[in-house]
Amino acid sequence: MSATLTPERIELGRFLTVSAARFKDGHTKVEMFSGAIDAEWHQLLDSSDYAEFCTQHAGQQVGHVRLKGSGEIAWVTAYEALYGSLPEVWFTDAAGEVDIEAVDRYRTTGVVVAEWDCSPIGGGDGDDVVPEPREIAAA
Repeated sequence: MSATLTPERIELGRFLTVSAARFKDGHTKVEMFSGAIDAEWHQLLDSSDYAEFCTQHAGQQVGHVRLKGSGEIAWVTAYEALYGSLPEVWFTDAAGEVDIEAVDRYRTTGVVVAEWDCSPIGGGDGDDVVPEPREIAAA
């Protein structure tokens, strides 16, 4: 894979790793709340490198589905167990603006409460949910 490892790309890989583990453990929802990392995900979805990236980080192809919601981000503890505290890029929007208030709240409480627009899908012995064709990455 020839892609540059930006902070967004590194965190997307970590997110897919955590997502795959959550799916394996029976969780059905893994929220993508970072505008910056989601923008990277959308860019990668359209590339020929996506399947390899998924396999490297999640062990399988990972789909993408639009799924709006808000609330506490449930996978933060699983991320922290593998990688430590969430870096600031998780609190950055697609335009590059950092939500300092959200960063401070996370650093103080360890909890992330956010809105999200999409989520990975997949996980689980071929029982993947298949979204609309336009919403899943081409292999």
